[in-house]
Amino acid sequence: MEYLNEFITIALVHLVAVASPGPDFAIVVRHSVAYGRRIAMYTSIGIGLAILLHVAYSLVGLSVIIASTPWLFTTISYLAAAYLLYLAVGALRSGPSENGDPRTQVNKKLPPITVKKAFWTGFLTNGLNPKATLFFLSLFTAIIDVNTPMMVKAGYGVYLAVATGLWFCFLSYLLSTSKVAQLIGEKGYWLDRTMGVLLVGLATKLVIG
Repeated sequence: MEYLNEFITIALVHLVAVASPGPDFAIVVRHSVAYGRRIAMYTSIGIGLAILLHVAYSLVGLSVIIASTPWLFTTISYLAAAYLLYLAVGALRSGPSENGDPRTQVNKKLPPITVKKAFWTGFLTNGLNPKATLFFLSLFTAIIDVNTPMMVKAGYGVYLAVATGLWFCFLSYLLSTSKVAQLIGEKGYWLDRTMGVLLVGLATKLVIG
């Protein structure tokens, strides 16, 4: 109970952050529309586990070094932007599938994707995001008290990873329900292309600040 108020603050800040449109949101929507629930779920799990990466380096203070070293932060930003552009190209190439179902891999314009690749796409999308570095830097310096035990901080990190994974799994489920699929219909590839444009915009924002 001693750290309940701190935990509630962290949970609320995280809720706002995870619900905001960003690379994670864009890639989950894209995979849900283009490949269906199963692939999107694995993507979501990858995103959730990537949170543990941010937590790990924040606990040992590396986030401060990354944020305070301009060339290192810039390098990470460019790597992230390049990866987002790579994902955007695939999304922008999306077209109508041969059988009219936007959630199948029949569309020859979309390369097939395995669950392993979906997982790593989610992991890298979140893990390379420098905005996440800044988020966890502020979280572990401004919100979490310096005197909070390491085990409690690690517990916060596990919660953030699980909560993130569950949120995007829920989004994956919601986007792949029958009603939403019917709403998207045969024009689902336009939503895929929209996510591609969003990814290009996010990549550009990373480069120009």
